Amino acid sequence: MGARYVAVDVHYPGIVHHPGKDHNALTPEERYALVKRNVDALKPLQVGIAVCDSQGRIQAWEFNLCDFRRLSDAHDESSLAYLAGRGLDVDTLAKHGVDAWSLGAMLLGYSGLIGSWHGLSWITYTGAYHVAYLLKIVTAGRPLPNDVAGFDSAVRHFLGDQVYDVAGMAADCPKLPVGLERIAAHLGFHPPWTSPRLAAAAGVRALQEFRSLEDGELRGNVGRYRGLLQGLHH
Repeated sequence: MGARYVAVDVHYPGIVHHPGKDHNALTPEERYALVKRNVDALKPLQVGIAVCDSQGRIQAWEFNLCDFRRLSDAHDESSLAYLAGRGLDVDTLAKHGVDAWSLGAMLLGYSGLIGSWHGLSWITYTGAYHVAYLLKIVTAGRPLPNDVAGFDSAVRHFLGDQVYDVAGMAADCPKLPVGLERIAAHLGFHPPWTSPRLAAAAGVRALQEFRSLEDGELRGNVGRYRGLLQGLHH
């Protein structure tokens, strides 16, 4: 399958470091410092990767990660409860998951997805944390860069310069509701009743919404959204 678009969604154990003021009042550097502090401190739980070719055919994969331990690793308990409600039992991941280092090595070495030279468009929804965790995974757990400029440079190196956040695109379409699943329903994308509502499904939804908005309401004019991640740049 020749990939043209790739979507990423990462489930993680919540947020444990919070801003001292309203998030909307933070500068981009302050937002990034908060993202970095959380991502550096926490371990991702599940990664969803969805790929779409030029014919619109979509395939998706979901990777459960085995590194997290509830008793010893930082987390937000309400976030774990939310994920449990969606079908993700984090306490079983240690027995049935893959370690993040191995996943990162696979993505770097064998997937054909990581690296700016591939010329792919990467899609996410409210993507600051999703993209940040993906960088952490493909860099073998190294701390994120120190500032926004360093982060943006790393994103361009690993993912290229075609990174889009559907949340920012949808915000410019007044008729659309807020929320990945609400937008999908509004646009007519309905998952099968038996489909789990986890990371791979979220990646598929983001891909479907991006292509629908690109071809529909935005009429192909998506360049102004390139590289702007919801929760970081705006």
